Amino acid sequence: MKQLVSRLLMLVVTVIWGAGYVVSSVGIQAISPYQLIASRFLIAFILSLLFFFKALKDIKKSTLIRGSMIGVTLFLAFIFQTVGLAYTTPSKNAFLTAAGVVLVPFISSVFFKNKVPLKAIFGALFTFVGSALLSLDQISGLNIGDILTLICAVCFALQTIFSGLYVKHENVQALTIVQLGAAAISGLVTLLIRGEGYNFSSKEANLSVLYLALFGTFIAYFIQSVALRFISDSEAMIIASLESLWGMVLSILILNEWVTVQMLIGAFFILSGSIVAQLNFAKIKWPKRKVSAESIPHLTTVEQTDP
Repeated sequence: MKQLVSRLLMLVVTVIWGAGYVVSSVGIQAISPYQLIASRFLIAFILSLLFFFKALKDIKKSTLIRGSMIGVTLFLAFIFQTVGLAYTTPSKNAFLTAAGVVLVPFISSVFFKNKVPLKAIFGALFTFVGSALLSLDQISGLNIGDILTLICAVCFALQTIFSGLYVKHENVQALTIVQLGAAAISGLVTLLIRGEGYNFSSKEANLSVLYLALFGTFIAYFIQSVALRFISDSEAMIIASLESLWGMVLSILILNEWVTVQMLIGAFFILSGSIVAQLNFAKIKWPKRKVSAESIPHLTTVEQTDP
C-alpha cells in the first residue's frame, strides 16, 4: 500500500512539474532565469522553515552534509539546464534533460552497487525513446548547449539517487530544509556574482515564482523525498518523466500549442515506460497452453497398437 501511495504521490508531482514548464515560460519573460531559480529556492527554503521548524532539532552533521549534496546538485541541474538552453533548442534541451531517466539505473548500479531490476532498465529505455519523439523535431550536431544540458541530466539523476540513499537514514523534513537551504544559498551567491537583483514590479513574474516555489519546489521535492523511502530511485525517475507529457498537455490547453502524431507516439512510449517499470512480471498469470493427447506422440502410438 505504501508503494502504491508513493507512486500516486510521484504522479501528482509530475503534474506540478509539467505545469511548471508553462509557468516558467511566462515568468522568464520578465526576469532572468537566474533570478527565477534563486527566488524559487529562497522562498521554498523559507516555507520549509515555517512548516518544518520542529525538525530543526533533528538536523545533525550528517544531515547537513547529505542535504547540502542534494541541494547543490539540484541547483546545478537547473543552472546547467538554463544556461544550456541559451545555446541549444528548447526541444533538444527537454530531450537531453530527460536522458537522466536512463542514467539513473546505470549510475545507481555502477557507482552505488544497487541492484537494478530489468524492468526498470526497459522502462527507462521506453521513456527515453518517448522523450525523443516528444521533444525532437530534427536531430542536429552536438554543441556546447547540448553538452551543458547533458551535465544537467547527470545532476538530476544524481539528485534523485542521493535522495533515495539518504532519506532512509535522515529525518525527511530536516533533510528537506537543508536541501532547499543549500540550493537557496547557491542561488543567492550566483546572483551576487552576476550583480543581479529582483524585479518586483512584474505581476506575472511574482506569480510564477510563487507557484514554482510553493508547488514546484517546496511541496514537490518534499513529496519526492517521502516517496523515495518506499520506491526505488529508478522507478521514481521514470514516473517523474511523465512531467514532459503533462507539460505537453498543459501547453496545448493553456498556450494553444499544436499536437502532432509524433508527439502522441512519444507520449505513448513514455506512458508505456512508466507502466513497464511498475509491473511485477513474477505475479502475472500467463495463459497456460492446453495439451491434448494427440499432441503427444507416444500416447497416440500406444493407442494405435492396442488391440
